[in-house]
Amino acid sequence: MTENQVAFQRLVDIVAELRKKCPWDRKQTKESIRHLTIEETYELSDAILENDYAEMKVELGDLLMHTIFYASMAEEAGEFSLAEALQTQIDKLIRRHPHIYGDLQGASEAEIKANWEQIKAQERAEKGEDRRSALDGVPESLPSLIKAQRMQEKAANMGFDWQESEAVWEKVEEEIREFREAPTHEEQEAEMGDLLFALINYCRHKGINAEDALSKSSRKFKQRYHYIETQGWDKNKQVSDMSLEEMDRLWEEAKEKETHT
Repeated sequence: MTENQVAFQRLVDIVAELRKKCPWDRKQTKESIRHLTIEETYELSDAILENDYAEMKVELGDLLMHTIFYASMAEEAGEFSLAEALQTQIDKLIRRHPHIYGDLQGASEAEIKANWEQIKAQERAEKGEDRRSALDGVPESLPSLIKAQRMQEKAANMGFDWQESEAVWEKVEEEIREFREAPTHEEQEAEMGDLLFALINYCRHKGINAEDALSKSSRKFKQRYHYIETQGWDKNKQVSDMSLEEMDRLWEEAKEKETHT
């Protein structure tokens, strides 16, 4: 066996042993560790954004352990084994990549995306779910920004999309006008939702991942605000003790320092 295979099998064996011998691991259910899996996923996301490969290694191992843990519980319940889960994924990857394993070699990226959704639609039909929406595959529990982006991507792959980015931006401007003209708070909330949805769609058209873009801006805000805080602490001041002019000056200092790092 290869090094990867040996390590993978060792992890499988350890998880199985812990399920038998460790009181904490033994009492866990798929419901009890679900929130931990979500937390591990976000920790991996943070490591990716920070370009921290050492932390990525740790978090990928955690997620892999969780995957094996769920499969172990499923096998105990007589539902499926880890090998069956792996084989299901293998079959799906081969089926959904006919441009690699089938007769669509040389297909363009657009053709590949369209064919991907058609294959998924065929899979749903074979399961008797042919009337199931292409958007049903987007989990309801996803954060709203990511969910909007995934819904737009799936609709676009089925041909429901604007042809030109300029038309998408016109939609953004239309939503801005409608928000400004909304007379009540309830209508403003609805129009702001439409505006955010349109902006996410424009990002998609421009090849920008809206989630990544917003995450980077949030991180910049955090770093700059922390700079204002630390400058205040050096003078025994809190941000709330500063004037707007002082905060703005320190904000610009923080931005200037970013350009020189």
